[in-house]
Amino acid sequence: MALKNKKILIIIGGGISAYKSLDLIRLLKKNDAEVKTILTRSGKEFVTPLSITALTKNKTFEDIFDINTESEIDHIALSRWSDIIIVLPTTANFMTKLSIGKAEDLATTVLLASNKDILLVPAMNVRMWLHKATQNNLKILQDYGYRFVGPEKGEMACGEYGDGKMSSPRQILSYLKKYFNQKDLVKSKNLKALVTTGPTKEYIDPVRYISNESSGKQGFEIALALNRLGVKTKLISGPSKLVPPKEIKIVNIVSALEMMNEVKKSLPVDIAVCAAAVSDFKPRVKKKNKIKKNSFNDILKLEKNPDILDYLSKTNKMRPKIVVGFSAETENTISNSILKLKEKYCDLIVSNDVSSKNSGFNSEYNKVSIIDKKGKIKSISKNKKSYIADKIAKIILDKILINDKNIN
Repeated sequence: MALKNKKILIIIGGGISAYKSLDLIRLLKKNDAEVKTILTRSGKEFVTPLSITALTKNKTFEDIFDINTESEIDHIALSRWSDIIIVLPTTANFMTKLSIGKAEDLATTVLLASNKDILLVPAMNVRMWLHKATQNNLKILQDYGYRFVGPEKGEMACGEYGDGKMSSPRQILSYLKKYFNQKDLVKSKNLKALVTTGPTKEYIDPVRYISNESSGKQGFEIALALNRLGVKTKLISGPSKLVPPKEIKIVNIVSALEMMNEVKKSLPVDIAVCAAAVSDFKPRVKKKNKIKKNSFNDILKLEKNPDILDYLSKTNKMRPKIVVGFSAETENTISNSILKLKEKYCDLIVSNDVSSKNSGFNSEYNKVSIIDKKGKIKSISKNKKSYIADKIAKIILDKILINDKNIN
């Protein structure tokens, strides 16, 4: 049932493994999936449009400049039609095109215009796969959010042995079943999440304030990652220069108190991720007018801001099923984060060292450790925040689905 009525677009690339696309189409059709295909010029050297059409019962699309094709369905509509897109086989050359955002034909244009998950199935000579250029492209594409199946280790058509053999159609089918099973399960549960992100500003007077260097990037990416997994997500953001994502609801706030009030209004939710760098303190009194130098007191009196993570973790009636905190540290990163996890009574803490300018605050990159209540630590080495967000979102979702299964 996992694939019944699912719309799958297969892009057939050039390579000896292209013939396996026919076996995959047969398997998909047996599982009641609807299949459409794009046959690249190089792919046409290995399989024919006639054989593909005979199996899919749908037109095989080939050339972006074909007037007849564009009149029937343009490249944007084709990308929107699908539930997932598969590129099979994904050659080293095709990976390079995607890594630089090339859009030179129907296949690459559809992929660049797509708002759906894209599954790449690599197949190439072992030396090509292990080449630094290919491995760099792999990292770039993972950062962009592309999914991968394989390659496998085995004997190749060229006679060499090693990593580079394309995953079998049955392995791809198994991946798709798990993918759609999880999607359908999440959808059936109607999960809701709130994510806080960015800094807060605590004004001393109309022009001066207490804040920090947070850009809000990590929280933005986590909200997007949860949304892609099928979780209805609300993002509560402090002041940020980032372009608001259209896919999710976003509420902009300024102060910690405003963020707390918005969090309370957002409950109940299933998941809460406190990625915001909330100012711990605020001025006891905010002056109505700008404070002049000669009248400024030596001592700035501060008071504590509301603790949003503590509130979410310890509220009894509307506590989210999973509460995730962030611990930005400059020293003793892991030990301080474990202490915060215990004090706040949250389910997961994401620990990161913000002492470096190259990761953490106001950076495209991050390096984190995800710690659970049992003390299990999963470290993610320095990578794009989008990549880290995907990992965090999947851990959260796995945890909430396991918890629900145990309860039931």
